[in-house]
Amino acid sequence: MIGRASARIALAAGLVLSLSGQAKPPPATAPVELRRIDCGQLVDQDLAPYSDTFALNGRRATFTVPCYLIRHGKTWMLWDAGLPLRYRGADPATNDGATLARPVEASLAQLGLKPQDITLVGVSHYHWDHSGQLPSFPTSRLLIGARDWAAIQAGDKRPGLDRAFFAPWTQTGSTQAGGTVDPVSGDRDIFGDGSVVMLDLPGHSPGHHGLLVRLKDRGPILLTGDLAHTRDNYDDDGVPVFNTDRAETLASFDRFKRIARNLGATVVIEHVPADIDKLPPFPEPAR
Repeated sequence: MIGRASARIALAAGLVLSLSGQAKPPPATAPVELRRIDCGQLVDQDLAPYSDTFALNGRRATFTVPCYLIRHGKTWMLWDAGLPLRYRGADPATNDGATLARPVEASLAQLGLKPQDITLVGVSHYHWDHSGQLPSFPTSRLLIGARDWAAIQAGDKRPGLDRAFFAPWTQTGSTQAGGTVDPVSGDRDIFGDGSVVMLDLPGHSPGHHGLLVRLKDRGPILLTGDLAHTRDNYDDDGVPVFNTDRAETLASFDRFKRIARNLGATVVIEHVPADIDKLPPFPEPAR
């Protein structure tokens, strides 16, 4: 009798679970494409400040500065906004190594897109080499870590933060305003189907985020933001001297690497040229 009763209970429980699953089907996933865009270079950088344990003293490297264009169904999103336009054609020898070959807007035009076609712009964090061309997208909805946005609103004079790049969203009474800001606390599933997820990875800045993009053919892609700037930083959990919180950085490294391992994801360290080459050259998409 006990065995039959248990079987009936199990059957009833299974039916309830089945019905609940039918009541809440998973959302349909729209086609997703990821394109990398050249948004500048930081040439011959001194790596010493990128390690607070002196691990990179005496070493130099050139950093790529990428942006990413994501198509989710009919919606276009830009992730990170690269170097400011003032570096277009600049001589890196006289501009602290910074140079920009062409604006994001020109790359978009190659695909027949205009800035107003970009519904969303997201930034990994507030630093100038990730937010420099935000003013080209004043009508887009800005996704940014809530703690970074709080620093911008407070007028904090933090290294690498230039509030002018956020003027379309901070100067609400100006003629250039028009976009809305969406401060992100924790993770954010941007389209509600798990295909594009902002990952909360504080430490480099208070509200720093990475990005997970799940592609049908290529599988999961993990964009580090500035969690790591070099391969050595990534492998050794290296912390730059200018990060806002060392303990948070180390916790973010641990979380990011666990996610990468559990998902079998391709990791792209965004300032490392060899890592950027894991994605097709523009304008080809990764799918």
